[in-house]
Amino acid sequence: MSDARLPALKFLQPGWYAIVMGLGGLSLAWHRAVPLMGEMAGAAALALGILATLVFAVLLVATALRGYLHPAAWAEDRRHPVRHTFVATLPISMMLIATVAVALLGPQRWITPLWAAGCAAQLWVTLWVLGRWWLPPQGGGLQWAGVTPGLFIPIVGNVLVPLAGVPLGYWEWSLAQYGIGLLFWPVASVLLVVRLAMQGLWPERLLPSAFILIAPPAVGGIAALQLGAPPFVGWLLWGMALVSLLWPALLVRRIAALPFGMPHWGMSFPLTAMAAFTLRIAEPGGPMAVVGLAFLALATLVITALVLGTLRGLRDGTLLAPEPVATIAPAPAPAGAPSR
Repeated sequence: MSDARLPALKFLQPGWYAIVMGLGGLSLAWHRAVPLMGEMAGAAALALGILATLVFAVLLVATALRGYLHPAAWAEDRRHPVRHTFVATLPISMMLIATVAVALLGPQRWITPLWAAGCAAQLWVTLWVLGRWWLPPQGGGLQWAGVTPGLFIPIVGNVLVPLAGVPLGYWEWSLAQYGIGLLFWPVASVLLVVRLAMQGLWPERLLPSAFILIAPPAVGGIAALQLGAPPFVGWLLWGMALVSLLWPALLVRRIAALPFGMPHWGMSFPLTAMAAFTLRIAEPGGPMAVVGLAFLALATLVITALVLGTLRGLRDGTLLAPEPVATIAPAPAPAGAPSR
């Protein structure tokens, strides 16, 4: 009977919280532009922060309804080899809303419970994802089909913690949870490269998720500076973020040829993180300030296009619908390998 009630909610997968991440990240990027652009940038940051909060509230209610009406769909997401990592977008969204509030309103006491709940949920999701790795592949454990840039999402959530945690006065815990992200970022990177060698690229419709590679060094760089790291650490991580942007940029033509889908939102938060990071290390009037504003304009244009695409998809019914089933082709056997 539940499938007959609000059937579209069945397909509201956790990846929808990428919208909150994109809007919240863009709010923070515009906030970083205030010293260069003045109050206009501040007004944009406030408007985007309010919009991100409203979208988060709507998605939270919709997620609760989905869990009640379509528990099997929620269970399927948790078992899915790719989608299960996107569960981390919910606690990340909580921390981002708290971070936006701290940036725009200052370290208010009422923000702490939201930030702390997001941190705790993010730690739990990280351990849950890693716990699956102990299982055999056929029992839901790590398998090559599930090694996509989505593996970086739980990592990004942990390195995000200091952005609000340090101003709220939780320096020690912020550093500790930041360390979790630093521990597993290279692990996920190695797994991704090995997957490319063993199985090839992930399904075509997931190509936009390649931009997630930008997020760990970009968010990690902002957080490192927030924790008091010397400037050379910021520049080191900015270089990593830059090549992590230029590498997936080689896929832009193929991405542009794809029909619009929720995986496109995977580009949003990483681009805003790159803009915010560049503006963070830029000197007013210096060349990096120009680069930062260019990244901000790019992120704004991309997210505007994503919002319009989402509205069209909701109107046409192409988004809250079953996703295509990807066919995972086995890697060819090496030359000279014995056949079975």
